[in-house]
Amino acid sequence: MKSQVEKKIENLGTGVLDMLNGLGTFTNYTSRTIFWTFKPPYRFKLLFDQIYFIGNKSIFIIFLTSSFTGAVFAFQIYVGMKVINADSFIGPITMIAMSKELAPVLSGLVVAGRCGAAMAAQIGTMKVTEQIDALEVMGINSYQYLAVPRIVGATIALPMLSAIFLLIGYGGAWLIGVKVIQIDEIVFSSKISDFMDLGMVAEGIIKATVFGYLIGIIGTYHGFAVQGGAEGVGKGTNMSVVWGMITVLVVDFFLTSFLTKIL
Repeated sequence: MKSQVEKKIENLGTGVLDMLNGLGTFTNYTSRTIFWTFKPPYRFKLLFDQIYFIGNKSIFIIFLTSSFTGAVFAFQIYVGMKVINADSFIGPITMIAMSKELAPVLSGLVVAGRCGAAMAAQIGTMKVTEQIDALEVMGINSYQYLAVPRIVGATIALPMLSAIFLLIGYGGAWLIGVKVIQIDEIVFSSKISDFMDLGMVAEGIIKATVFGYLIGIIGTYHGFAVQGGAEGVGKGTNMSVVWGMITVLVVDFFLTSFLTKIL
């Protein structure tokens, strides 16, 4: 009989092998989607449908998230800044934080939760009902038809959502700063222009573009990886949301350290 130590070592080895196998499968899937992205025919209608679904259909929740984030962030900064009598810095601090971090990260989390789950569920359902096999039988590559439009659509739509987030967030911060706290409107706006530059906005847009690509890859991958019927679809959807959000938060740290040096 195996000892407890041997069983633990065996379980550890099995876990490492499963992780390496999963990493290899994901790498292979990513390389295939990159290959089929640049290979005709180019399915622009499917791409525009995904941009509409990811972008336009997410605007309402982006509006709610950004407006209240800007308002709450401005108010919390005011609570701290009034102690040192620096109320005029509420505008620039809020906008710098939103442009560099809050807009791309929160937009990414919203899209990962809403659209990443939808990607996994749609593709997973097609797999368990053998619709993907039917596409292949008809000579249609399933990666090009199902994955590529969703990945490219998310890559294009998320930066636009991040820009909208920043704009509406400014409105929420302006409402609190100027109308509630009674900061002079000219001072509020001029301080923002004094401390912000296009590099900060560009940093947020670049982050959002990377997040969009990663969310698209993760969402579609977990859809194609579904096994076991309806239960598998639910599991794949859940994994898509979890890993999409984790990836956004982890990659944000490395992007921040990299982009801060070059922008």
